[in-house]
Formats: sequence, structure tokens, C-alpha cells
Amino acid sequence: MKNNDLFCLLNSAHFFDGFCEAELLEIIRSPETTVKHCHKDQVIHLKNEPCYQMDVILSGQVAVLNLDENGNMLIVNVFEAGDSIGENLLFAISNGYPMTVVAATAVTLLQLEREQVVSLCQKNADFLKNLLQSISEKTMILTDKLTVISLKTVRQRINDYLSHQYQLQQSPVITLGCSKKELAERLGVQRTSLSRELAKMKKAGLLDYDAKTITIKA
Repeated sequence: MKNNDLFCLLNSAHFFDGFCEAELLEIIRSPETTVKHCHKDQVIHLKNEPCYQMDVILSGQVAVLNLDENGNMLIVNVFEAGDSIGENLLFAISNGYPMTVVAATAVTLLQLEREQVVSLCQKNADFLKNLLQSISEKTMILTDKLTVISLKTVRQRINDYLSHQYQLQQSPVITLGCSKKELAERLGVQRTSLSRELAKMKKAGLLDYDAKTITIKA
């Protein structure tokens, strides 16, 4: 990828809002900066792999996955262009990735080494603010996901998801934005279990659904 293309991608990432053109070019050309391209479904970081860089997503989507001993997969979160991975681990004593990170689509990452992150924080207050905000949001995401996992029944997980989406979308008609298979993975349940419970809830008059939406009725 050419520097001009990288500059445009960096310029659109909120982490670098407070940087001028010369500073962005300096980041791109730094020996502490690596640009990594990943194809869809490629593993970016394995669980327990030490975290040595902060990854800023310049294009594409990255998924954080948790696999249990039975092979069940839970999508903890999907991050998009402008988001980052690893900044909450970079300065930890035990800095291994707690989960596997994969490319949900073709992805371009800007990888910043730890000392470079420290330097950018010292040079630019906006970068530091964005970094702290991102770390805080990661904590909230993990807290929310742990709440979902701790719920014992499939119906409780569905209700928790619908309640959260209702608050976000401000509508009883919830637009999924993903397939039922992907929704099951996000809830940490089997696809068949999700379909069975949705059918029961529909029969009870609690909701209705199609391929793209779930409508809350009660």
C-alpha cells in the first residue's frame, strides 16, 4: 500500500485527529510502525500470545473470539475501521491475549510498538485522550459480555441482547445486522438452540422475527 493511501486511512482514524500531515507521515515512515494486511478468517493474534503492539484498524473488521473446551465459539465483539486492538494489554505485566483475534473481513492494520505509543501520548493530548477512552470502552464491552455469559438460559441471553439493542436503536423492531448463525455466536449458544428458543418466544407472542429483524411484542 502506498504512503498516500495510508495517509488517507490514518487521517480518517479518530486516534490521529490531532495530528498534522507531517506528523502522520512521520508515523507511517517510523521503523516502529508496521502495516499488516490480513485476509478474511486469518488469525491475527492467538489466545495467550504476548501483546507487543497496539493495532489500529485502518480498514475492514476484526472479531475477538472465545472458544471453550467443547468447541463452542462466542464472538465477544467485532471492531471496525478506526477501532483498535491490544491497547488495554500493551502495558500489563501479564500481557497475553485472553482470546483469539481474527480478521472478520480483509483487514489493514497499523501496528504501533509500545514505546511509540508512549511517545505519541506525550506529544499529543488528543491521542492520549482517545487511548484512555478506548481502554475504558474495552472494559465496558468485557463487562457486558460477562453479564451475557453468566445468564443461565438461552431466553435470558436473547432478552438481554434485545433489551440492549432496544436502548441503542430506540425501536421495538430490532435490526440484526448479522445472520442468525452470527447472532448465536455472539450470544454463546448453539445455532439450533437459538432457533428453537426464538420459535418458542414467537409462539408465546413475545416477539416476531424474519431474516433481518426481531420485533419485540411484549
